[in-house]
Amino acid sequence: MARERVLHITIKDCDVQTFRCGGKGGQNKDKRDTGVRIIHRASGARGESREERTQGQNKKIAWRRMAESKEMKLWIRKAHAKATVEIDNWLEEQMRDENLLIEYGV
Repeated sequence: MARERVLHITIKDCDVQTFRCGGKGGQNKDKRDTGVRIIHRASGARGESREERTQGQNKKIAWRRMAESKEMKLWIRKAHAKATVEIDNWLEEQMRDENLLIEYGV
């Protein structure tokens, strides 16, 4: 079954901020910017993570949080709503793990 690409958002559409944060990591937490905040410029949706020890892991978590935020859902509803599809059910279906392709580069 071929799927239609309805929405395409990349990291280039976002501002990525890194910062030092407390928590796990021992001495590494005082020397490395492992916390990540991702802000989608068009919608204002934000995702942040500081729980993991590496920036790459935190980037994945922050991206998912940004994608699942209510600001992102509202932006999708306004910008890409289809008249024949009830958007909340459609969005929930699209956000299932088997339907997501998450690509990132560290």
